[in-house]
Amino acid sequence: MTDNLRGALLMIGAMAFFTFNDAFMKSLSDELPLFQAIFLRGVATSLFITALAWGLGQLRFRFGRADWGLVSLRTASEVAAAYFFVTALFNAPIANVTAILQALPLTVTLAGAVFLGEPIGWRRMSAILVGFVGVLLIVKPGAAGFNIYSLYAVATVVVVTARDLAVRRMSASVPSLSVATIGAYGVTAFAGLASLGEHWVLPSAQAMGQLGGAVAFILGAYVFSVMTMRQGDIGAVTPFRYTSLVFALVIGWLVFGEWPDTMTLLGSAIVVATGIFTLLRERTMGRKTALPAVRLR
Repeated sequence: MTDNLRGALLMIGAMAFFTFNDAFMKSLSDELPLFQAIFLRGVATSLFITALAWGLGQLRFRFGRADWGLVSLRTASEVAAAYFFVTALFNAPIANVTAILQALPLTVTLAGAVFLGEPIGWRRMSAILVGFVGVLLIVKPGAAGFNIYSLYAVATVVVVTARDLAVRRMSASVPSLSVATIGAYGVTAFAGLASLGEHWVLPSAQAMGQLGGAVAFILGAYVFSVMTMRQGDIGAVTPFRYTSLVFALVIGWLVFGEWPDTMTLLGSAIVVATGIFTLLRERTMGRKTALPAVRLR
């Protein structure tokens, strides 16, 4: 088994685990209030990430002032993303929400060009514009089937893009798991405070099982994500991130009795196709940029 194949399988596993976590969280919407569910899951997740970062020697918090500002921005974006995403998940079909999130590679590429001055050619810009058309087909603004919670999924894309841009500006010396740990505690603290305004519910045995499933799968997804980044070429592995949409379609149909309409499926296909093209194009441009350095040696 090659490193790229191993990395691809790990990425597929990570996407499956993330989607299973989403399904368990969505199933909790029938019983637990929004912030209570996020808080209870966050407590277990935060403890695990702390232990993982400690075990890998990445639990360090001596950052410069600029990096702390970026970490704070990332944490605030993570909090907003958790709120928008889980709210959308509680109220909209899981496949629709997942499909909109597939626009992230497009928005991050565009934002990198606008805010960070990263080069972007006409091919990738065209793919981004076509991808946004796909998002509109999924959201269907103004149509009879329009759901305001689709905009929550779009808002998730916006704040996650801001989160990723903050990470790109951080110094290479800032440990990734330390940043993730701070983000996890930020989300948990916010959900805990927000839950004080809710009427807490004593979870039933079924809800405890669903919560335990969400925790188990999100932890597995984090482990697989870390392992994925250590296997193979990122350009070869990253496109398999889109398998999350396949899992969401299957779970939505089997578990929740949901199946997207034709326009949503068409929009999903457009977003995925343009996203894969953008990723492959970035990989190609990266090789061309590195070529002169190879020849000089």
